Amino acid sequence: MRIYRLKAYCNVNKEFANCTVEALRKTVKELDDQEKFETYPVVWIHDYQLLVAATTIRQVTEEEKLRCKLAFFLHIPFPSWDIMRLFPWDDEILQGMLACDMVGFHIEDYCLNFIDCCSRRLGCRVDRNNMLVELAGRTVHIKALPIGIPFDRFVQLAETTPKFLKLAESEKIILGVDRLDYTKGLVHRILAFERLLEKYPEHVEKVTLLQISVPSRTDVREYRQLKEEMDQLVGRINGRFSMPNWSPIRYIYGGVTQEQLAAFYRDSAVALVTPLRDGMNLVAKEYVACQIREPGVLILSPFAGAGGMMHEALVVNPYEIDKAADTIHRALHMPLDEREVRMKQLRHREQQMDVNHWMNSFLATMGAVNNDEDDPLSTKMTPLTLDDFDQYLNNHIDTICKLSLILDYDGTLAPLTSHPDLAIMSDETKRVLERLSNMPDVNIAIISGRSLENVRRMVGLDQLTYAGSHGIEILHPDGTKFVHPVPFEFAEKLRELVHELEKEVGHSGAWVEHKGVLLTFHYRETPPQQRDEIVRRACEIFQNAGFEPHEAHMAIEAKPPVKWDQGRACIHILRTMYGADWSERVRIVYAGTEAAMQALSGIACTFRVDSSPTVRTAANFRLEGPDAVLTMLKWVEKQMNKRSPRITRSPRLSRSPKHQRKQNTLDYSLSFEDEEDIIGNSSGNFLTNGRQRRYNTNSLSSN
Repeated sequence: MRIYRLKAYCNVNKEFANCTVEALRKTVKELDDQEKFETYPVVWIHDYQLLVAATTIRQVTEEEKLRCKLAFFLHIPFPSWDIMRLFPWDDEILQGMLACDMVGFHIEDYCLNFIDCCSRRLGCRVDRNNMLVELAGRTVHIKALPIGIPFDRFVQLAETTPKFLKLAESEKIILGVDRLDYTKGLVHRILAFERLLEKYPEHVEKVTLLQISVPSRTDVREYRQLKEEMDQLVGRINGRFSMPNWSPIRYIYGGVTQEQLAAFYRDSAVALVTPLRDGMNLVAKEYVACQIREPGVLILSPFAGAGGMMHEALVVNPYEIDKAADTIHRALHMPLDEREVRMKQLRHREQQMDVNHWMNSFLATMGAVNNDEDDPLSTKMTPLTLDDFDQYLNNHIDTICKLSLILDYDGTLAPLTSHPDLAIMSDETKRVLERLSNMPDVNIAIISGRSLENVRRMVGLDQLTYAGSHGIEILHPDGTKFVHPVPFEFAEKLRELVHELEKEVGHSGAWVEHKGVLLTFHYRETPPQQRDEIVRRACEIFQNAGFEPHEAHMAIEAKPPVKWDQGRACIHILRTMYGADWSERVRIVYAGTEAAMQALSGIACTFRVDSSPTVRTAANFRLEGPDAVLTMLKWVEKQMNKRSPRITRSPRLSRSPKHQRKQNTLDYSLSFEDEEDIIGNSSGNFLTNGRQRRYNTNSLSSN
């Protein structure tokens, strides 16, 4: 059911996004026809119903190079990290919002909650002082923009609307106006009013609570239960306190006209706006706007966004029933001069910060008001520096333990390119890796989807551990080699798979890369409108051949169905490098793709290296690309250079006879944790580097 709801929600968002993109195409064309090439259309997305719509809009506009500015405003509170983490799709929500250039909230607390979630859930770099978030190289501006009301419109209604309430000469009205929603604190409010009548009986027959509850989500069970609870509570209190000519609560379950509402606001002595949680709550502002005669008193919950800015109101915690009753009593007895001072300040602020001010402030923040001024969104996060890694790694690297660096190659050490042969690691990165590999307390492993020989050739450094084919082949610096068994039958299937892929989908810029025991189908150069169909067909071909399709960056990798992946390969490397008790003596830093994140979660500091903003990750932090990884490696080198010189090398490197590699006498070690993956293992047949080898399995030992 949850998955169905997520898909339905995303489909609705995609429909809105597609309509928006179509309108954007027309707008950009009109601007181009008028030669307004520097004018950027603004797309303004509102509220929680469309949290992920910007993801699709951003993807399409970048592919089609449609210029625009994306903005989002959330009209409800944004939760703190400990609440947001309970949501199963929190990363999709956060990434959807971060697809915009600017994200607005009612108050600063909501901004800081959002920034904290981006940092802790997505591993984004953030600037809390300037309220900036960086994702995939883009800087997203976060801003508090409290919404206002059409102040003058409510004043006009209050001046022209006749009186609807028929009151006794000394009777006062306490007003509550809300949707019938459990966040509005209606039950707590009614209980506080009951407590008022209990503690201060002088208000009996003198004060009436007028509670207007507008029906909301009547098909939801919880809302129906709330209505029943309210009906019973109001009936009980009215039955307890009613007099022949007076009932303590007038309860309206239904809507009222705007004219009636303005009259209720104007003629009420006290307004109770006491939600348990609310984004802003415009009822408080509307009440203030309509106070054109003898001023009343606003009682406000601190859990409404308005509670943080309407300082002259009486603020009360709705959970504190006794305190709320005392506050209502104080409001009913507040002298006129104090009421006038408080209401004057409240009205002045709301008049200045009305809905037009809110809209203009938002557009000004987007740079859409005055094109002559500098673009407010031009402010960017400061470039990544060594100091940034103080907070990432300072508590992870100590002065005693050894350090193991496990790094992916493509997209991590070398940039992603149109062809794997063009992915060349920079000379500076190579020099830093070489210096680190010569440090006695540092060991480096490079793990890649490339073949073992290819990744060795591309890096070209001794003293490193290399893992090719996503860890199926592992070569240590001393020459010992591990090859995970692959069923021999997949060698022939792989050749057939290459031919079928080239025949069926090897067109429109797509091509197949053979990697020995693996292959990768690349579609980076395929036109966007053809990708979905080509990828779908390629996955079908993989599955029909018995291979598992795994998504990579603009590529699909076909892996044989063996229970071995980069995560298990990383654990194997650590175990064979340091021994069974490695976790007590070694600190691990991993930077790469998602393939090993789950296995290393909790035991390593992990960095997801990816320029895509819409990637789900279990990593601790995100880095944009190879330049950021180089900065991280420089920080590690700086920290390790602070240690006292040592002579000892790691156990495996200390017994590394270099002549073994020259003589090509490699020691093959196999893992038999997955013997069911070996077909015909009684005869010792398995696939290694695309060639059949025959071994006496009884003589093989496992690392």
